[in-house]
Amino acid sequence: MKKLILFILLVTFGSNFLYSQTDLNYYINAAKQNSPLINDNQNQTKVNQLEAERLRAFYTKPQVGVTANYIFSPIINLDNNQAKFETNSSGADKYLGYDFAAANGGQYQALLNVTQPLFNSQKLKTATNQIDVISQINQNNVKLSSHDIEKIVTDQYILCLQGLRQTDYTNSMLNILSEQKEIIKKLVEASVYKQSDLSLLNIEYQNFLFQQTSFQANYKRDLMDLKIICGIKDTTFVILSELDLKLTSNTDNSLFNEKYRLDSMNLVTSKNILELKYKPQVNLIANTGLNAVYAPTIPNRFGFNAGLSFAYNFFDGKQKNINRNKTDILLKSVSFYKENFVTQNNMRKTKILNELQSYTSRINIAEQQLKEYGTLLNLYKKEILTGQLSIINYVMVLKNMATMQRDNTILSSQKQSLINAYNYWNW
Repeated sequence: MKKLILFILLVTFGSNFLYSQTDLNYYINAAKQNSPLINDNQNQTKVNQLEAERLRAFYTKPQVGVTANYIFSPIINLDNNQAKFETNSSGADKYLGYDFAAANGGQYQALLNVTQPLFNSQKLKTATNQIDVISQINQNNVKLSSHDIEKIVTDQYILCLQGLRQTDYTNSMLNILSEQKEIIKKLVEASVYKQSDLSLLNIEYQNFLFQQTSFQANYKRDLMDLKIICGIKDTTFVILSELDLKLTSNTDNSLFNEKYRLDSMNLVTSKNILELKYKPQVNLIANTGLNAVYAPTIPNRFGFNAGLSFAYNFFDGKQKNINRNKTDILLKSVSFYKENFVTQNNMRKTKILNELQSYTSRINIAEQQLKEYGTLLNLYKKEILTGQLSIINYVMVLKNMATMQRDNTILSSQKQSLINAYNYWNW
């Protein structure tokens, strides 16, 4: 029963339920679900499917409609030397009014018209090819937007963790000072240290307490920014999980290049669409209904007709060749953009890898120094108990250690950001 309830919850709340609010994947998935760009491109794909159906109807289905006309063309009949007004004349030798050849004495039409396109399978294929390419472009835009979101959210997540780690190391400093304050307080009472030594520790304790408050405020601010980026309404304070990004393996075929391939395909299909007007167009046409020019004969003027229409545009000032030349030039431009991107991207990834080597070395040095600071502080504890160490020297070492921890935290965050940047471009 419990398994069934869990399954229902998973189906109801979707993939976000699989991740905790402290997990990076939770925020990435939320940002993707709430992204207007992704939503728009997904909707555009649905619109393209409907457009493909419309084109299929346009090129292959009959067009059925109704036309109705009534034209009133009265004359003044002058036959037999008499002027007689006739609203619907059957004819006259002498008259005033529109020529019968132009007006037919009037017109009465109520027709059902049918036009069936013929031999349009190639045109339909050309038109739907362009729709397919546009749909692929929209789907690729979804992938690109998702990839952008992953980088942006991860960068903000790393910034949040930096504030969290800074808070952690100030907490450790406060714990050390709090412990030493108690020890020094007893030693002051025993006249081993002076009251000024205890005051110095109290001042440093307040300094670290101020830093802790600032780092906590920064973390809350950055956490809210993370939720804003992801479109999350929940304002609950959470402690984010740690993150340890790794470099992705090299890829020979970058997914960024798909954009240029699809752009080229879109140019070609657009050219093919423009050339459709140079294809012959054959239609089967038919109509049925009333078609009369003389009111008294209307009951006998119901009928039908059918036939074929043919249209072919064989010359328009060489516009076809001009459009082809334009497409060739634009294709060269897309190719140049692609080559430029590949060159820049390879250089960009090499630059990031070189920077990462520097960061790794600096972090290793910083961590080694922190170990030595830890060893030194343990030795100082013994000297403090015997009153052999100046409190000023102790505080200086503690401040230097805090500075090193701060620098190491920033270095670690910057390294993670560089790995995130490399993984973004190595895609």
